Amino acid sequence: MSGAPRLVPLIRQFDFAAARLSGRLAGPVMDSGDGTDTRVVPLTDEEYLWEPVADCWSVRLRTRGPGARATLLAGARTGAWGRDAASYPHPWPPPFTTLAWRLSHLTEMLTLRADHTAGTRSLTRDDHPVLGDADGAVAAFAKAADAWREALLSVDEAALDTVGYCTYPHGGDAEEPFVDIAWWVNQELLHHGAEIALLRDLYRERRAGS
Repeated sequence: MSGAPRLVPLIRQFDFAAARLSGRLAGPVMDSGDGTDTRVVPLTDEEYLWEPVADCWSVRLRTRGPGARATLLAGARTGAWGRDAASYPHPWPPPFTTLAWRLSHLTEMLTLRADHTAGTRSLTRDDHPVLGDADGAVAAFAKAADAWREALLSVDEAALDTVGYCTYPHGGDAEEPFVDIAWWVNQELLHHGAEIALLRDLYRERRAGS
């Protein structure tokens, strides 16, 4: 593995988390955590858009407008789909978000941060497509993860300590050294990946108690 030596542990952690989430979504198997393979039923459109409680935030057709407590649909305006969002201050308590919302959020974050680290440094949320189908969303996540990994490999040791090296406009990147941003992206992937895995479990068991 090339790249800045201090980033190697974070890249390895990112690789494991991204591969595990991709496997958890698409199958046919995933690493169970102890080195054995667990069979995975690939994500369907129904499950992707499943709203387990009332008034979820999700991804929606633009023709239907934003959901409850959302004031806009984020994403490329030229696309048919958008992701529920609101201007500051955000609603409190925070709305429950669907698997589709969480996966779209992760994909957008990885894509835009890759661009603002080693690309054009110009992409915004208005450029990023939001997808309404499971297969497209899973493929888009994998592509975004690859882009972020390539961005990490392009960074040298000096850049790790450079405040504002990543110019991503929606976080604290302008005030943080790049090594902290790399750490932050990993924790975003780990915690949202765990949420997505739990939602898959809940969807599988949703009729067990009925």
